[in-house]
Amino acid sequence: MVVPVVIYSMVCAPGTEGGQGLAIPMATDIAFSLGVLSLLGKRVPLSLKIFLTAFAVVDDIGGILVIAIFYSSHVAYEYLLWAALLYVLLYFIGKKGATNKIFFLVVGVVIWYLFLQSGIHSTISGVILAFVIPAKPQLNVGTYIERIRRIISTFPEMGANNIVLTNQQIAKLKEVESASDRVISPLQSLEDNLHGAVNYLVLPLFAFVNAGVMFSGEGEVIGGGTLAVALGLLAGKFLGVYFFSWLAVKSGLTPMPLGMNWKNISGVALLGGIGFTVSLFIANLSFGSAHPVLLNQAKLGVLSGTVMAGILGYLVLHWVLPKRR
Repeated sequence: MVVPVVIYSMVCAPGTEGGQGLAIPMATDIAFSLGVLSLLGKRVPLSLKIFLTAFAVVDDIGGILVIAIFYSSHVAYEYLLWAALLYVLLYFIGKKGATNKIFFLVVGVVIWYLFLQSGIHSTISGVILAFVIPAKPQLNVGTYIERIRRIISTFPEMGANNIVLTNQQIAKLKEVESASDRVISPLQSLEDNLHGAVNYLVLPLFAFVNAGVMFSGEGEVIGGGTLAVALGLLAGKFLGVYFFSWLAVKSGLTPMPLGMNWKNISGVALLGGIGFTVSLFIANLSFGSAHPVLLNQAKLGVLSGTVMAGILGYLVLHWVLPKRR
């Protein structure tokens, strides 16, 4: 996250109007970077997928923290206090074994509203919410399988043409449903349920609304902001990911994971330059309607840097990965 910011600041110095967008090239877009990696199929080792996902998640959290700290104003602490009380409530209810996902969602929306009113950017509310939703299931898989087998063995018989279940059969099936709900943690279940809506509705809608670059009007479309963002994403993320990975391995902090080497790390480091959603989000917060020309330049920088990083990352990985699984 540091190197892209440094490169951006070399083109658009802090203190200038363009310097407000320092955080734009910080984050990697998880969905799009993994999407490019998936084009290479089973040639990609699992460790490489985990590596990309891990640093993309962490720098997304970093980007959201920057939004919360530097893009918030006029903080109303009473709203934050109510939000904190709801977080504590969710934590202890989760500890008691609650698994009702609708309850967590409804309270989560209330917390989002409180953050919105507090002056701190509401994106941070979702990050904190994930820490208080139970991630541990109530039943382990072994116990679940034993329970299902026992229920099936005592399931009342029914005729071949019977379409109406008896009360006893319904009761048994509800036991199966209850056990199934308890073997999946609320956090994982919510993530799975929201996956489709996010990928097929939220992300496309966000891209459609925020990615537009105006090629007419006042000011230059290509300027210092375009170059700063594009270089920050393409060169900054590559140098940052590759150098700090090299530093971690050479210092003995961690061994090189199985299936990874410096060649395929270079390809994944390039994919780290796919900024898109979070970068566009921060660009809108940085410049907004007050600086339309700079916003336009930043958007073009995000799009050009993302496309180049995606293409180069794919080509490098296509070249260095084994031809077969």
